[in-house]
Amino acid sequence: MANPLKTEVIRLYKNLLYLGREYPQGAAYFRQRLKSAFMKNKDVTDPEKIKQLVARGDHVIKELEALYFLRKYRAMKKRYYEPEK
Repeated sequence: MANPLKTEVIRLYKNLLYLGREYPQGAAYFRQRLKSAFMKNKDVTDPEKIKQLVARGDHVIKELEALYFLRKYRAMKKRYYEPEK
């Protein structure tokens, strides 16, 4: 793996690991799935394929952030608004 791509992959892994702390099925479950996903692709050496995988990981980060935002929004709405009948 080239040096700039290696730093990108490590950054992606750390960000996903940080976001996985609040995963609905638990941090241990998320960590296990994350590790297996990265280990599955550890032998990829083509720079273009690595860039595609990093882009996919960035998409996963956006999806996780949206999931957490939606969960917080629903919790706030439940606390401060009257239930609709």
